[in-house]
Amino acid sequence: MKIAVDAALENVLTNGGGPFGAVVVRNGQIISIGRNQVTTINDPTAHAEIQAIRTACRNLNSFQLTGCELYTSCEPCPMCLGAIYWARLSKVYYACTNEDAAKIGFDDQYIYKQIALPPDKRSIPMLRVLPENTYLPFNAWIQKPHQQY
Repeated sequence: MKIAVDAALENVLTNGGGPFGAVVVRNGQIISIGRNQVTTINDPTAHAEIQAIRTACRNLNSFQLTGCELYTSCEPCPMCLGAIYWARLSKVYYACTNEDAAKIGFDDQYIYKQIALPPDKRSIPMLRVLPENTYLPFNAWIQKPHQQY
């Protein structure tokens, strides 16, 4: 955990990034370290957890991180939480809470509230459109041999 927090502090003091750091570990070995780079690379998805997951997947040549654990300087936001579940990490350890993050301007509560609403009631309108080829990609996927998830 100290490494994740140190990465967050270094990111603020040296890199001009946000106060978040994350480390992916497997069998006691560090696989990757991520730092929040949202403002430094102009990418709203470049949260520390996402960066650590992306790098770990590249380093392990896998899209799943089963058997890996994530240490993060702050409780993951909804986007990072989704990535954690998609990556199938085994466990997450965090330091600061989402309430701590909200106190310094990183408040994710509105996103949690939006997720709970039906798509047509969200503050960003989400409307279903069904062209004639809507299901062709899904049909092609189920006909193709692939790895189980």
